[in-house]
Amino acid sequence: MCSAASQLTIGALARAAGVHVETIRFYQRRGLLAPPPRAQGSFRHYGAQDLARLRFIKSAQRLGFSLDEVAELLQLDDGLHCSQASALGARKLADVRQRIADLQRIESALAHMLRACSGNQQAASCPLIAALHSPPD
Repeated sequence: MCSAASQLTIGALARAAGVHVETIRFYQRRGLLAPPPRAQGSFRHYGAQDLARLRFIKSAQRLGFSLDEVAELLQLDDGLHCSQASALGARKLADVRQRIADLQRIESALAHMLRACSGNQQAASCPLIAALHSPPD
């Protein structure tokens, strides 16, 4: 007897994974998800493995992995390539830390500019606008 998860249409698969049908088709075009064979004169049916793969892709994306990186992770998903997957994760972590540092610099610069604005209500020009016109340090 077939389980309900092994007989999903593309619409049912999309609902179960929390994605749009076009997302599934896009992933198929990118080679991230194989289209199942079409039964003679019938719809394609997806199974539990397809649903698990979609959930894996979405989980990786939530962690900031690009679709190219997701494809690489999927190729490493046989339990034998942990060091390669770990190296990819370490690169992603370094990238995230760099972006956090960049955002902290942006936050500091904006806070400084806004403090200048609030302390300079009588000025003819806005310190924030003037700072944006200035060349970077």
